[in-house]
Amino acid sequence: MCSIFGFCGKDAEQEEVSEALYKTHSRGPDATRLIDTGNGYLGFNRLSIMGLTVAGMQPFVKDDVMLVCNGEIYGFRKIKEELIGKGYSFESDSDCEILPALYKECGTDMFKRLDAEYALVLYDVKKDKYIAARDPIGIRPLYYGKTKKGTYVFASEPKNLLSLTDKIMPFPPGHYFEDGRFIKYRDMSEVTSYSNDDIEKITKNIHDLLIKGVEKRLDSDSPVGFLLSGGLDSSLVCGISAKILDKPLETWAIGMETDAIDLKYAKEVADYIHSNHHEVIITRDDVINALETVIEALGTYDITTIRASMGMYLVCKAIHEDSDVRVIMTGEISDEIFGYKYTDFAPSAEEFQKEAEKRIHEIHMYDVLRADRCISVNSLEARVPFGDLDFVDYCMSIDPEKKLNKYGKGKYLLRKAFEEDKLIPDSILWREKAAFSDAVGHSLKDDLTEYAEEKYSDGEFEKGIEKYDFAKPFTKESLLYRDIFEKYYPGQAEMVKDFWMPNKNWEGCDVKDPSARVLSNYGSSGV
Repeated sequence: MCSIFGFCGKDAEQEEVSEALYKTHSRGPDATRLIDTGNGYLGFNRLSIMGLTVAGMQPFVKDDVMLVCNGEIYGFRKIKEELIGKGYSFESDSDCEILPALYKECGTDMFKRLDAEYALVLYDVKKDKYIAARDPIGIRPLYYGKTKKGTYVFASEPKNLLSLTDKIMPFPPGHYFEDGRFIKYRDMSEVTSYSNDDIEKITKNIHDLLIKGVEKRLDSDSPVGFLLSGGLDSSLVCGISAKILDKPLETWAIGMETDAIDLKYAKEVADYIHSNHHEVIITRDDVINALETVIEALGTYDITTIRASMGMYLVCKAIHEDSDVRVIMTGEISDEIFGYKYTDFAPSAEEFQKEAEKRIHEIHMYDVLRADRCISVNSLEARVPFGDLDFVDYCMSIDPEKKLNKYGKGKYLLRKAFEEDKLIPDSILWREKAAFSDAVGHSLKDDLTEYAEEKYSDGEFEKGIEKYDFAKPFTKESLLYRDIFEKYYPGQAEMVKDFWMPNKNWEGCDVKDPSARVLSNYGSSGV
């Protein structure tokens, strides 16, 4: 996955910066390099995915541009050929090596051109200034802060910055930083006009764009594995990949030993696509023992994110320990576009769209963060096909009247788009949505809730929540998570906007727990 670091001034010793960079060593265990730019430092922890030779090691120093990037640049070979035609030369097969040359050609306009998921920091030697940027959805992490002397510092994770700044904030997706300002170059949550396509055209476009998004992300010089929950989204990613690769995939599923829901559905898909399938069985003790480790890795106190991360962290831990896989394909971001169980309660198409825009705008702090941290802390790289920019751009522009659940089945357009292909079993294609943490096993959520109840008396809870003004905990479980978060990230709660919850303004959604199990339409989702 790699981690990057940019200290944009001279008010720190190299040893101090080196120690900060090392805190995310697990993101890039293959090699570490820190350079003095003459006006600060650029650092890189490498996880070798593309261009596996030493020549692909960063920071890249090309003439008067120094750069670090954690990213995947799709279609980089075509751009590389164009740059070679203009006289540039390259030493490796790394996709990110094209970026210094592209910057010299296009300046900051290059960010609009990239089809990529990335976070980068570059130093322009001639202009003696730093520029940082992040992809439009925020799939790759980037955080920033300022030292007491006003120097900007950028890093892949908050833990890199704790000793260097008092206030840490997420770098806004779709922006670049230059001359002390954050400048927006693309906002995937903004829709200027809706498509007038009919259902047949819509489903064809969804189908074709998702296949392209998957195909791009299968390009890797390192082994690729697949998380397979047996739900619609991960199953589609696996089904599409199996057809493209025409060979058995390596798939993984996880479940509680007592009441796993996903395992049977994941096996059904695995048998159908003939994958080499692996099951990871976990216990209550596994979940409770991993809780603090997971919260430290995530850097969040959000209930939904933490619950869903327990299974994801543990399955990725098993993949790291038991296989040579380096790249993980996942099914995140589909729900934000096509809807959750709670968006069935949207009172109008306009409200549905507003909710989708809000979710896409904020997802870098929640589901995308979960996937990144759970995977990267285990020295793996996440690939997210549903986050493909062309795919998201089109799906967000679909008339929301057509995305409302008027079909008796949520995410109908996505399901319909793959009805004819038979890439996955029909029973899975039309399976009811189940929240990941619930589907790993209803007992997972219940075990966490019961554990929190044991930790605090009613009086301790009432006293405990008074410590916090921002995003005040409202259950014993949320207090437990916040207390652990504050242990590792004291005073940094504003890194997360709020709790990821159903829209309380909608009838049927004013609930006190984020689990879809508390909604009246949950029905057969969790069986």
